[in-house]
Amino acid sequence: MRREDSAYTENADDLGTNNAGGKTLLRVDRLTKSYSGFLALKEMNFDLRAGEVHVLFGENGAGKSTLINIIAGALDATVGTVVLDGKPLHMNSVRDARNQGIAAVFQEFSLAPELTVEENLFLGSELTKGARLRKSAMHRLAADVLRDLGFDIDPKATVSRLSRAECQMVEIAKAFMTNPRVLIFDEPTASLTEAETRTLFDLISRLKMRGVGIVYITHRIDEIRQIGDRVTVMRDGEYIQTVDAADTTKEQLVEAMTGRKFGDFYPEIEFHPGETVLSIRKLATRDRRVSDVSIEVRAGEIVGLAGLVGCGKSEIGRACFGIEALASGEIVFLGQQLKHPHPGQLIDRGMGYVPSDRIREGLLLGRSTRENISLSALGTDRFSRRGLLRRRNERRYASEMGEKLGVRPLQIEGPVAHYSGGNKQKVLLGRVITSPLKLLILDEPTVGIDVGAKAELYELFAELASAGMAILLISSDLPEVLSLSNRVYVVRHGHISDELVGERKTEEVALQNFFGA
Repeated sequence: MRREDSAYTENADDLGTNNAGGKTLLRVDRLTKSYSGFLALKEMNFDLRAGEVHVLFGENGAGKSTLINIIAGALDATVGTVVLDGKPLHMNSVRDARNQGIAAVFQEFSLAPELTVEENLFLGSELTKGARLRKSAMHRLAADVLRDLGFDIDPKATVSRLSRAECQMVEIAKAFMTNPRVLIFDEPTASLTEAETRTLFDLISRLKMRGVGIVYITHRIDEIRQIGDRVTVMRDGEYIQTVDAADTTKEQLVEAMTGRKFGDFYPEIEFHPGETVLSIRKLATRDRRVSDVSIEVRAGEIVGLAGLVGCGKSEIGRACFGIEALASGEIVFLGQQLKHPHPGQLIDRGMGYVPSDRIREGLLLGRSTRENISLSALGTDRFSRRGLLRRRNERRYASEMGEKLGVRPLQIEGPVAHYSGGNKQKVLLGRVITSPLKLLILDEPTVGIDVGAKAELYELFAELASAGMAILLISSDLPEVLSLSNRVYVVRHGHISDELVGERKTEEVALQNFFGA
C-alpha cells in the first residue's frame, strides 16, 4: 500500500488545534456477540463523543475486550451495528477499521519481534516508489512520530530487544501513524513508568483538543478521574450505566462493576515468619542490571520488592528462578546453595514463578485452560499413575482452580488465547500454584486484573502465606506491595536502597528511596 510522506506530518501539526465539538462520533447499537451459544456481549449500547475520553470499566470477562474488538474490526458482531458519523460501518478486518479512522492499542501486542521498530510501524503500509521501498523516508517519518510522541526509542532497534514498556510505546506509535479519529487504548499504562504515563496522558490531552474520540480501558481507578470524561460500566456482557467521571466515587464504580458492596480491599494478614526459605547474598547478574543485592524471605511471610519500572526488581526474581545469568553472589534455597539455578529443577524442589509477561513467557495460548493449569504438576500422583494421565482428575482440579480464581467465563477445554488479559493472568497463577510449593515468586501478578479480582487474589496470597508458604512479591503498584508485605525491599538502579519494616513501611519513605531523595 502506497503512502504519502505528508500523512504523519499533517497529523502532528493538527495536535494543537481544538476542533472538539462534543458531538457523537461513534455509536454502537444493540451489539451482541455469541460463541457457540455463550453470549459474550448482550445488546450492548455505547456512544463516544468527539474530543472525549470515554472509559470502559468492568470485571475481567465483562465483555469489554469483545466490544472493542468489534469496534476495531477484529471481530464480527452476531447482531447489532457500529455507526461512525451517522453511517453504519462494514469492516472485515482491523485494516478496514483503520482505513475508516478507528485504531486500537490492544493489551496484547501485535508486533513482529524480529523486525525493527520502523519496519513494524510501516508493516503493510510501506512507502514505495515503483517496486522499491523508500527506506530513508520511512526512517525519517518513524523518527518523527516517536520524537513527537515523546518516546525515546531507536527506530532501527529490533523489537525483540525492547522492554515491555518500549513495546507498548511502539504499539501506541503504530496506531497513531494512521491519523485516527477514534483511538482505543486497552490498559495502556500497565507496563509504563510514571514519567512514561505522564507522557501518554499529555498525548491524550492533545488528541482530545483536535477532536479525537478515545475509548479507554483501565482497572486503575485513579486514572479514571485523571483523564476520563465519562465512564460506562459493564457486567456479564451487558450495559449497566454511564456516569460522569468527575461525579462518581471509587466505591460507586466498584459496586456498579461487581454488583455487590465494596468492603476492605487489602486483607489483614498476621505474619508468623518461620525458617528462612530463600537467602540471597551480594547477587549480581551478567547484564549488570542487578548488583550487590542481599535479601531473605522466610516461610509464612510476604516480602515485597518495590521500585520504578526498569529498576532491576524483576531481574532479581528472574535470577532466583534461573532465568537471568549470574555474575557473582549466592542464592540459597531451602538451605541448599544454587550454583547454577535451572527452572525445571527449582519447580521440582518447590519454587514457583509467575512472570510479568504472560504471553511470551507464561502461557501456551493455543492450548486449553485444563492443559495450562495442570502443566506444572503432570508428573505428580494427582494427575498421573504409572505414566498414564488421569484425565478426570486433571479436568476436575482445573475446574475447581478456575472457579477459585474467578476465571469468567470458565471454558476448561477452550484455548487460553480467547480469554481477556486478566483471565489469562488468573490461569497462569493457577498453573504455578498447582505444583507443591515452598516459595512463590510473583512478578507484577495483578497487571490487567480488575479491582474485584485483585481483592480475590490478595485473599489467596494471604491464605498461602498463612499456610506457611514464602512469597516474594515484585510489584510496581506501591499501595499493593506495601499493604500485602511483611517487609519491603526498595530497589533503585539495581541495588537495594532500603528495607522498610513497621512504621517505616509507608509510601512517603518508599518514594524517597525511589528517587534518591
